[in-house]
Amino acid sequence: VQLQASGGGLVQAGGSLRLACVHSRRIFNTYIIGWFRQAPGKEREFVAAIGWSDGRTGYADSVKGRFAISRDTPKNTVYLQMNSLKPEDTAVYYCAYDHTAWSEDSVSQPTAYDSWGRGTLVTVSS
Repeated sequence: VQLQASGGGLVQAGGSLRLACVHSRRIFNTYIIGWFRQAPGKEREFVAAIGWSDGRTGYADSVKGRFAISRDTPKNTVYLQMNSLKPEDTAVYYCAYDHTAWSEDSVSQPTAYDSWGRGTLVTVSS
């Protein structure tokens, strides 16, 4: 699966950005698209995920209430709307594909994902 993330940029604290992840079309729609981020010197961490077939979503506690993940099925695109951004949200954001069905145990684990796109940098200034 090919994935392409876009939409990163520089924004002031309190501002908003919307990231987009376009992925190649799949025959079977039971899969998951996740967003992860990695700040300098830190491990990659889960942000949000969405089940493509049913739109089920999951979020990291650190972004609940501020970020929203959604999908546009005709466009094979997943969006991450990021509001009330904080300097600690600064990171390279990656989207990834997991070919399996939703599992609460694995949806937040980077190792569960099969394919990764190139990241997009989000910088939040204070």
